[in-house]
Amino acid sequence: MKPQLLTLGLSSALLLATAGCKDFLEQPVLGQYAAGEFFNSDTNVILAVNAAYVPLSFRDASSNVLWVLGDVASDDALKGSNPGDQADFENVQNFNITPINAAVEAQWRRDYDGIFKCNAVLDGLPATNTSVSPTVLAQAVGQAKFLRAWYYLQLTTIYGDIPLHLKVETPEELQSPVVPQAQIYAQVETDCQEAAAALPPSWTGTDVGRATKGAALALLAKTYLYEKKWAQAAQTAQQVGALGYSLLPVFADNFRAATKNNAEAVFSVQHASGLSPGQGNNLNQWFAPRPQNGYGFYAPTPSLVANFETTSAGIVDPRLDYTVGRAGQDFFGVAFDPTWSSTSFVSKKHLQPLTEIPTSIKGDGNLNFQAIRYAEVLLIQAEALNESGNSAGALVPLNQVRKRARESYLYDTKLTGTGTVPAGLLPDITTTDQSQLRELIRRERRSELATEFQRFFDIIRYGEAYATQALSSKPNFSYARNKFFPIPQSERDTNKKLGL
Repeated sequence: MKPQLLTLGLSSALLLATAGCKDFLEQPVLGQYAAGEFFNSDTNVILAVNAAYVPLSFRDASSNVLWVLGDVASDDALKGSNPGDQADFENVQNFNITPINAAVEAQWRRDYDGIFKCNAVLDGLPATNTSVSPTVLAQAVGQAKFLRAWYYLQLTTIYGDIPLHLKVETPEELQSPVVPQAQIYAQVETDCQEAAAALPPSWTGTDVGRATKGAALALLAKTYLYEKKWAQAAQTAQQVGALGYSLLPVFADNFRAATKNNAEAVFSVQHASGLSPGQGNNLNQWFAPRPQNGYGFYAPTPSLVANFETTSAGIVDPRLDYTVGRAGQDFFGVAFDPTWSSTSFVSKKHLQPLTEIPTSIKGDGNLNFQAIRYAEVLLIQAEALNESGNSAGALVPLNQVRKRARESYLYDTKLTGTGTVPAGLLPDITTTDQSQLRELIRRERRSELATEFQRFFDIIRYGEAYATQALSSKPNFSYARNKFFPIPQSERDTNKKLGL
């Protein structure tokens, strides 16, 4: 058998880091190499690991469509822009979904590309490889296992039972059946545990943005949550907290370029402007309103807006205006015009002011995508504790999240009445009734993580009754049929052993 070849092009040999991106571009690797010949230096190993991060990027929002599958399919957002523009995204919204749907195809292809790149690293770095320094080898393996776990969790959440590939395979080996979701979860658990053991708690300099021990543990906690392994989810979330993460005083600082890679960022997809090839955040253009040279996709719904709590005096949860542009409120320094959106609302978490990214480079933002924030870890812990019967314990992490939200009034000078928390705003939750607390935690998660592309997957994992109610405005939705998206036609055509 001929040796397998590893192809690394310039565009795939990048770590999507901050200003350090330019350092990683100085010595691109081009052409083909036998895997055994390529993994013979620390430099080459790092380049191969960098390539495995690339599918995470939102530099091309039409092919990284997590926003479509995670939110447009849910009750949180509609596909904006003109009717018929990106028709397959609209079909996802309306649950007219077939295996040839462009979004269904795109996410499958993207995540399995990431898995291939992770497997290339792992195949090239057995423990017997003495051409690479022990530290670089261990950290590279840890990053590859974390990223493989990330891609597999995303795939099984979206598609259910899927093929499992754990090495770079021949075309014949790629002919493989789907395996039960439980087997995918088990592999994700193993990869996360091994990644957590190999990765450092933090990185410095141009390495900031790489996966860490905390990221691996947080992904493991999330996996346990999806599996309903409540005790393990709560314990693992607590381990993340012990690593020193903290909530930022101002919620919105999680979504500002000047304050990215902060104490709350457990794992962030890195973006940088002004590079060639482009590594900027393209969501900045896809989600922005047309008068600001945006495409106007992604329109938050009135249902999402109504989820945010309001005091008896009419003071709204400050997270609403950090998350959504709406009438009567400031929109990055200009008055918001509700005609900019078909729902009268625009997403804000993925946008930047024109003073940072002008209309001429609208699609090249330098805002990170917050893949895992510490706030989510706290909500995982709260949900897991409540479901495991420790409702009193669940109040502690839940109320940490609420406290930070309301106390934005103490630290954000742009809020009206700053310096004082308005009376009755987001008070601590006190009930220990499990059923009541379950609904409160779910509402809190929806507000805290709004427009972060997780809502549909939460709706589904909450069960058929919740999903049917939440998506009652979508007449084509069927829990049994739409719990998972269909495996794309491209896989059905090429993988004759798929078993479908």
